[in-house]
Amino acid sequence: MITPQNILRHELIGLDIEILESSNPSLVGIRGRVVDETRNTLIIERYDNGKEIMVPKDIAVFKFKLGSKSVKVLGNLLIGRSEDRLKRKIKKIYPY
Repeated sequence: MITPQNILRHELIGLDIEILESSNPSLVGIRGRVVDETRNTLIIERYDNGKEIMVPKDIAVFKFKLGSKSVKVLGNLLIGRSEDRLKRKIKKIYPY
């Protein structure tokens, strides 16, 4: 089960996501569902128009919805494949 404490150790595909902050202002506020993940990017299917957008992980702060809870995650903590994130030490995650 995915919780705010262990989100970095789980698959992100299928989770609801919102971009809270980004060095690219046009990405802020995008909401959708993660449909694919690469080492350095998340591919998000937008709720408003159904189009897919590729977002670099290292330039954004994301909010993931986990049931009734939400968690704020710095994108640079997500860099790497999901299986490689298992090997890293988990840093502080901020519940939103």
